Amino acid sequence: MTTITKVMNNKTAIVPVRGMMENVMEQFNKASNQINLNPDIRKILSITNNEIIIHFPVKMDDGSIEVFTGYRVQHNNALGPYKGGLRYHPTVDIDAARALAMWMTWKTSLAGLPYGGGKGGIQIDPTKYSKGELERITRRFTFALADNIGPEHDIPAPDVNTNSQTMAWIADTYMSTRPPAERSANQHIVTGKPAGSGGLEGRDRATGYGVYLTIKYWSTNNNQILKGKRFIVQGFGNVGYWAAHFLEKEGAKLVAVQDAFGSLQNPKGIDVEALFNYANNNKGSIVDFPEAAVLDKNDFFAVDCDICIPAALGNQITKETAPKIKAKLVAEGANGPTNVEGEQVLLQRGVTIIPDILCNSGGVIASYFEWLQNRNGELWHMEEVIDKLERKLKNSFDRVSEYAQKEGVDMRTAAYCLAIERIEQAYVQRGIFP
Repeated sequence: MTTITKVMNNKTAIVPVRGMMENVMEQFNKASNQINLNPDIRKILSITNNEIIIHFPVKMDDGSIEVFTGYRVQHNNALGPYKGGLRYHPTVDIDAARALAMWMTWKTSLAGLPYGGGKGGIQIDPTKYSKGELERITRRFTFALADNIGPEHDIPAPDVNTNSQTMAWIADTYMSTRPPAERSANQHIVTGKPAGSGGLEGRDRATGYGVYLTIKYWSTNNNQILKGKRFIVQGFGNVGYWAAHFLEKEGAKLVAVQDAFGSLQNPKGIDVEALFNYANNNKGSIVDFPEAAVLDKNDFFAVDCDICIPAALGNQITKETAPKIKAKLVAEGANGPTNVEGEQVLLQRGVTIIPDILCNSGGVIASYFEWLQNRNGELWHMEEVIDKLERKLKNSFDRVSEYAQKEGVDMRTAAYCLAIERIEQAYVQRGIFP
């Protein structure tokens, strides 16, 4: 458990802070106990298969050299190739990559995909580098990873502060290192590429659309309508924007939003498209948006609303912030936004949590579609993608809801149980080599 230093009553105190890996392990152990997981398989799933740490030099625009640290953690591949995003953020470290890789294993298993879990990234603040520098950093990182990734081995995707452009650079670099006759056959080395470079129509909105769909399914199951519901979104990036976009179309109202730069509120509703266009013209920041009032960042979770969507970073809803939440539904657009103590507070208060491995799985489901499209040399249209995505997510949501009701557990435990059981079955049927 890590620690932070806090000043309380003019005295300095070392306060323990639960790390992401501790959270994911506690969640894993809770579900494993619920299903009486085979102890030998529990040992296997409790650790990662491979952990790659790379230090690589890159020439900056001014001619100087900077050395960066990149990570790729491959948790488990019992069901298929490792799958998971690459994030560019100062908080990227081996502990975070381990936790996120493990979450990806559960997420892909729950969704019924032929994938395992992986995650990684670079410890970097991308706002401090030019586009040219970011391209060179990305390409050098890809080259350094070499055969540790591959279209049938480990398939990266976008994550925090990475996008379709990042994926295009990775794909081009990786394909360029293959023999000429094999280059086009390696286009599915990454997913989340631009549509013109082998990407999937609708991949940009898939994660946020999935968040919206799971909220809609929950509302339907509870005989509620989304029209008139008030929601707040933490993180107004790709996931937060698209979730808000589709909820607004259903008649719901965005009443507060928070990003890395500031927080805003308007009880009468914030126009999602207007805010999106404003942020695009304001270096990605929502600060000073004229149609909403400034909100203290510490008061964000206390805003009166029906639905809360944490779509930023992990460990945002804690035992300190959870008591402030007014919403009756928390839909996890981010990975690991609610820690164990925060979840206990919410559940005791009767708040429903749609867990991350279900709620934001639309992204990895669409990534699977893109991978198939490239692998088979096909082109899928938007309507086909959305239809397939809806059917996949509805199936996952129904299975989790039914399990939770049948076993009398919360939705996260239900989702974990279903995910782990599928992997356990694979090990039982195949055995352990040699």
